[in-house]
Amino acid sequence: MSKRRGLLIILSSPSGAGKSTLARRLRSWDSDILFSVSATTRIPRAGEVDGKDYHFTSEEGFKSQVAAGEMLEHAHVFGNFYGSPLGPVQKAIDAGQDVLFDIDWQGAQQIRNSVLAPHTLSIFLLPPSIAELHSRLVNRGQDDDEVISRRMQKSWDEISHWDAYDFVLINDDLEATNKRLKQIVSASRLRRSQQPDLTEHVRGLQAEYEGLT
Repeated sequence: MSKRRGLLIILSSPSGAGKSTLARRLRSWDSDILFSVSATTRIPRAGEVDGKDYHFTSEEGFKSQVAAGEMLEHAHVFGNFYGSPLGPVQKAIDAGQDVLFDIDWQGAQQIRNSVLAPHTLSIFLLPPSIAELHSRLVNRGQDDDEVISRRMQKSWDEISHWDAYDFVLINDDLEATNKRLKQIVSASRLRRSQQPDLTEHVRGLQAEYEGLT
């Protein structure tokens, strides 16, 4: 069996569309799917482990990595820098492991413009309705009314970039969406770009053919 390259799987959606739940299910389905560990300049919180929760670094170090092209994507959020280091992702996909990114459309755009663009699979999740999106945010009980209001205001900015993704799923039924998501990943693993041994195999076929003539 030919060795395959790993995929950079990008999942994006507005808050409440089911992205985190589907990401967990995808990783439970296949343990070879790794979750991208981001780098950040913020101070570690209690219980957080460097290299597991985040790669904690100084602002100077972070900016040096960006300048050297060592970040797939990065952003400045609430006074701190966040980004996805290129090195660990490159190592993983070269070993045939997929890497999952839970990022917004801006991060997704940066990755699609990176050196690893040919191995990127981007998927956007839409809610069945705005009313349902609001209901999910309320019912999950994680945020107060002010935070929910901010998330709702931001949701349209996220949704408006839906057409920049390879696949778009309407998450109106979690089980059905989960099934479709696994089908997309399974099929994308067979893309020509993910099978580095194909060229050599075709050359072998050509040599066999020439031997018959």
